[in-house]
Amino acid sequence: MPRFYFHLINDMDVPDGEGKELPDLEGAGQEAARQARMLMGQMLKDEARIDLSHRIDIEDEHGAVLATVSFKDVVTVSGSSEASPTRHPA
Repeated sequence: MPRFYFHLINDMDVPDGEGKELPDLEGAGQEAARQARMLMGQMLKDEARIDLSHRIDIEDEHGAVLATVSFKDVVTVSGSSEASPTRHPA
């Protein structure tokens, strides 16, 4: 089974030194999307923001980048971008 590496490209690049064995590039793309969503959730929790320009590059065992998964491509954003927080009476 081939090994794929998932390099996070965001405010600072984070290379994947371990990789993960997956059956094919489609499975690697699904894994990258899962990781991107998890990272966005953590960023939202820790920093109250999400940067949709971040991405994960999928690389093979030979160092070739096979695909790129952008954070903006793995989520659906809905609602107004100018929405204000809802205030509840105390």
